[in-house]
Amino acid sequence: MQYNKLGKAGIRISEISLGSWITFSKQIDLNEAKTLMHAAYDHGVNFFDNAETYAHGEAETMMGKVLQEFQREKLVISTKIFWGGEGPNDTGLSRKHLIEGTKNSLRRLQLDYVDLLFCHRPDPSTPIEETVLAMDYLVRGGYAFYWGTSEWSADQIEAAFKTAEHLNCIKPTMEQPKYNLFFRDHLEKDYLKLFEKYGLGTTIWSPLASGILSGKYNQGIPSDSRLAKEAWLVPDNLMQLVEKTKKLSVLAHDLDCTLSQLAIAWCLHNPNVSSVITGATKMDQLLENLGAIAVKSKLTPDVMKKIDTMMR
Repeated sequence: MQYNKLGKAGIRISEISLGSWITFSKQIDLNEAKTLMHAAYDHGVNFFDNAETYAHGEAETMMGKVLQEFQREKLVISTKIFWGGEGPNDTGLSRKHLIEGTKNSLRRLQLDYVDLLFCHRPDPSTPIEETVLAMDYLVRGGYAFYWGTSEWSADQIEAAFKTAEHLNCIKPTMEQPKYNLFFRDHLEKDYLKLFEKYGLGTTIWSPLASGILSGKYNQGIPSDSRLAKEAWLVPDNLMQLVEKTKKLSVLAHDLDCTLSQLAIAWCLHNPNVSSVITGATKMDQLLENLGAIAVKSKLTPDVMKKIDTMMR
């Protein structure tokens, strides 16, 4: 396992990490979570991702129970704050919700601090100055070591940096954007100036495009699949994406790897990706995802060109 610096921050995180979205408490129980987290750790994974909204907090609660079996200093744990409940002050990036939401997340995770704390979405109803000051308070107070954003536009992230500089606050360190072979421009174009100017790190999610790039939907949508259970995830152009995936499967066969490994390796190939967050419900799925690390070395300039041609 390779460990990458998170942008210009000193912390190092595993290039493949394990997330809890959709899986923890929804698709796997506590014993299964224990098995997967321990196996991931044994294979070099030190970064585990969560959010207050995942399974309405139950994902944090489940992960928190498993975390008691690890040495805290060996792990990098992240959570994200925005959607904390139904009350008028339970959502958004106000000072009140950021601080109370973070403390509630830490209680569920049974931790004194998280390593990475994300503002899960931008909040146009809260002044950026208030959000930056609250995140500065949380980092200086030891509730988190680094703070960042998730699914913010380049302009919104730039505003956070400038505001932090103006207020003499701790600046954001990382962004958690969606990134995969079908969704590229956000990271590859919009954020370029942020990588160059600030050394922004990224922990990307959805490397398999909700499973489409694993090939599981090549023959339709299985009744027990994620897209069947989460209809809102089904893209309007699903059939077009499936056809591209079928073409990609030929290349994966030539490279002696699975489609999932090729798709994850492609994400790892981008030098601006600090870590790829993956999910798993079964051991063989976890091990397959981790196998993408070995595939990365096979992505020669010629192979990358072939992939780009297939994705057009």
